[in-house]
Amino acid sequence: MLDGAVEQSYRRSGLDYRPRFTPIVRALIELGPSSIRTIELRVGITHSAISQTVSQMRKRGLVRFRSSGDARERIVCLTPKAEAMVPALKTHWAATNAAAKRLDRELSMPLTEIIGEAIRALERRTFIERIDQAAEQKRKRKKKR
Repeated sequence: MLDGAVEQSYRRSGLDYRPRFTPIVRALIELGPSSIRTIELRVGITHSAISQTVSQMRKRGLVRFRSSGDARERIVCLTPKAEAMVPALKTHWAATNAAAKRLDRELSMPLTEIIGEAIRALERRTFIERIDQAAEQKRKRKKKR
């Protein structure tokens, strides 16, 4: 619901942009041209997810690759099209943050705290582990009957 609304806001402003691009764009604004690995370390998203997102961004003309000194590594750069979008994106990010703060005031605890707590719990035991455990418990209950 949140990402869909944010994406709708971008479209209303005439921006061909998705919320999932934001961590990468912010990293490239801060760091300048960077490898996927450097972006991964900066934003804490998996290499695979960053690669997929960068591919989508490339198709939209928002990033390009340039070679580095290492043939195994490509450097991701914002294109002039993306750089021209940055002021409008910053305006959207500020509005999104303000809306999130207003939403937090309606909740029993700030959404970022709830999400952080959920992430920490899933780091202790993944959701697939939880599913497997629940399925095993259900199987054991059926056997007892």
